[in-house]
Amino acid sequence: MRTPNFGPFHIRKWYLQIEDTLAGETGAPADGDPLRKIVIAACLHNPFAGRYVQDLSPWIEPSPDLGREFGRRIREAARGSSIQSYGKACLVGIDGEYEHGNALLTNPAANPVREGVGGGKSWVPSTGKRGGPGSTIDIPLAHKDALYVRSHYDTVSATFGDGPNRDEVILIWAFATRGRLNARLGGLLASDVQGLDGLV
Repeated sequence: MRTPNFGPFHIRKWYLQIEDTLAGETGAPADGDPLRKIVIAACLHNPFAGRYVQDLSPWIEPSPDLGREFGRRIREAARGSSIQSYGKACLVGIDGEYEHGNALLTNPAANPVREGVGGGKSWVPSTGKRGGPGSTIDIPLAHKDALYVRSHYDTVSATFGDGPNRDEVILIWAFATRGRLNARLGGLLASDVQGLDGLV
């Protein structure tokens, strides 16, 4: 058993990935500011690895503290830029269950992240899988205030060279400062979402 170092959690490592896209795939320049995507992840010891546990509440109940730390870290990484879209994921070491990672992606953990980015009315797109060190995961992104803003449907990929170990979970949040460059598929615009219901 690892010694807890963040409330009841043992966090081995924090990850930060930032990418800025200045032009599209064919070389067309950005229609405005570059697209910044930010991935923040925490590699945690999984106390449930290798066994079936019915009650996962010992992880769910303190998970808001993780959410607040992710919120703090995204504000720091954004450096004053507004966050327009988000997504979340988990990468579970092979001695664990997918359910173990999902336990840290539920509303108790997600709501403080929403608060950290200035509020989010829409549900957060999510994915996850089991894997080992070097696994790549694609994290879906969508507009934080209105799910059906087509320009903000996107993905960011992340690879973790040294995790997760068999008894670890990597908890991942991804963010973007705008929609895709030169999006031109019509539909609801990001500029139209003010005051709308988040699932519009």
